[in-house]
Amino acid sequence: MSLNERLRSLVFHGLRLGFRLTPMPTATRDRLRQRFLARHHALVPSGPKGKAGGTTSHRPLDRSGHRLLAHVSHRDAPLPSPLPATIVAFYLPQFHPIPENDAWWGDGFTEWHNVARALPQFEGHAQPRLPADLGYYDLRLTEVMRAQARMAREYGVGAFCTYFYWFAGKTLLETPLRNWLDDPSIDFPIALCWANENWSRRWDGREGHVLIGQRHSDEDDLAFIEYVSRYLRDPRYLRVDGKPMLLVYRPGLLPDAAATARRWRAWCRDQDIGEIHLAYVQSFDNVDPASIGFDAAVAFPPNNTTQAPVTASHRLLNPDYAGQIMDWRQLASASMAAADPNYLLYPGVNPGWDNEARRSGRGRSYVHATPRAFERWTRQAIATAKRRMPSHPMAFVNAWNEWAEGAVLEPDTRHGYAWLEAIRRALAPPPEPKRRPCAVIHVWYPELLAELVTALRATSLDFRVILTVPSEREEAVRKEAARLALDAELIVSPNRGRDILPFLRTAGRLLDEGEDVVLKLHTKRSTHRQDGAAWRAELVDRLLAPGRAVEIVDAFRTDPMLGVVAPEGHVQPLDFYWGANASNVEYLCSLMGIAQPDVAEDTFVAGSMFWCRLEALVPLIDAPLSEADFDAEKGQVDGTLAHAVERVVILAASHGGYATRTSAALVGEPDPSGPYAYAKRG
Repeated sequence: MSLNERLRSLVFHGLRLGFRLTPMPTATRDRLRQRFLARHHALVPSGPKGKAGGTTSHRPLDRSGHRLLAHVSHRDAPLPSPLPATIVAFYLPQFHPIPENDAWWGDGFTEWHNVARALPQFEGHAQPRLPADLGYYDLRLTEVMRAQARMAREYGVGAFCTYFYWFAGKTLLETPLRNWLDDPSIDFPIALCWANENWSRRWDGREGHVLIGQRHSDEDDLAFIEYVSRYLRDPRYLRVDGKPMLLVYRPGLLPDAAATARRWRAWCRDQDIGEIHLAYVQSFDNVDPASIGFDAAVAFPPNNTTQAPVTASHRLLNPDYAGQIMDWRQLASASMAAADPNYLLYPGVNPGWDNEARRSGRGRSYVHATPRAFERWTRQAIATAKRRMPSHPMAFVNAWNEWAEGAVLEPDTRHGYAWLEAIRRALAPPPEPKRRPCAVIHVWYPELLAELVTALRATSLDFRVILTVPSEREEAVRKEAARLALDAELIVSPNRGRDILPFLRTAGRLLDEGEDVVLKLHTKRSTHRQDGAAWRAELVDRLLAPGRAVEIVDAFRTDPMLGVVAPEGHVQPLDFYWGANASNVEYLCSLMGIAQPDVAEDTFVAGSMFWCRLEALVPLIDAPLSEADFDAEKGQVDGTLAHAVERVVILAASHGGYATRTSAALVGEPDPSGPYAYAKRG
């Protein structure tokens, strides 16, 4: 038995009873998981990229319970009326026990068993993916689907396309759908997608072992359409131009899909259902729907796509890992760049994919999916739907609740409601870009705030000012801001990650609000140095000298690819201060999905004060970091994750093609030469 199998079995046997009908108590689950992870950490050191082995990683392996900086809590917000398109989310009705799964997989089995026992396979791998507000629900309970429908509608999802499991007259996992049918108070549209595959033991590597199979025939076609007609007749059922929409997952498995379509259409006409709208899912098939007697196709990313793995660029934790790591950004980019086919294709989007929970150590994991990029993809899908099908614009999402495949809109412990919020934002017009520059000032030393405010005011620029403040300094900062008559927003958080963590958390919010150009400052004192005050004064003067500040803001307005403006003399080579930061910088670049630095050539902004275009820093702002990733404050002068973030700002901007310039260069002055006065070369 491989190491991964031993560890997965350990977790499975510890958790399986807890997930039969109700979740295991949190404290018990956490004790079991930490016991497992301690053993995993000890046995599986990290090594070179694409391999395991080498020095042990000091970073936490269990990332499932930590809220990301991009975490979004539930909030009320209006939707546009009318909605520009109907968002249809694929829905898995699996999360309840049935006798067949008891016999095949063990008593009480549901997909939650797979979800809960998944393990991280590489550094930064976010497994297990755990539910938040809805918990480990049981879909036999009608109130669960009612809550899902309410949540979906609140965030702009207009319908569920639920899988329907029919095997020659026998249905499986139908209880949630029958509950919907029998309870008109669940006022939410659904459509059925016949998942017309055999069920096998492919999850555990025995694909040839068929558990229950399809038996297609003319008679089965008619029996199927007669059975599902009770759903098609329901007034809540999803319709396209008045026609009930019926989907088939794999029409290529039908002996004659066109003949099946003819039988279904004729039967529906004869039984007063009328015309139906037939669509197939482009999961494996990719044909003109008219060629098989269907009306439309539905895009279903990541299925039916081809791209090269990026496994070699990641540091493995499991020495037996035999899966694949893919770049989700390539998936989204290829979809958005694809030409329109000459048939009706409903666009599809995907918030992520990772089926490690079903295929231990052999899964396919898509990395670098972010809610912000998902919003952009969804916005484009909506625009495509409006352009190509103006009478019934519709876009599909894979998926609402495919927890074991990592394709989930429901809130989870790491992102919260971020994926649903992305849907809601994509349905609304984008925010108007702000013309006013924004200053984000981290205030640890309240007595130094006046110095920075004086410099801001001397520029005559109308700054929006945000103060990020450690909780223990809040009262003092509020008093000082009042004394200065400073109109500023205060964002209070624990004292962790110095000025860097509060800036990243704030920057994501500002991007959502449409902010563009930001000046990052902090009350830098550098108490380990005698010249800390001179260092701060020089940084501020070179960024905020009255004439310069105006020219810098103008430069950002005229050059859309200007990403970072740094104080001259403070752009330093990475290799001068590399040793203690090398591992963390490599880790950050991997999380961001950008190239590893050329240490001899690349540079960073020493002192972490600079102007920036927020869009240029999106790889960094949206990196899957949590507060737990940042070191507890112990007076460190180097080697923390915050120091590593300082060293990747220019790298993040360069990845997107954005330029970095010094403030002196922008105003036609020379950059100083000579050794750096404020830090010793490592």
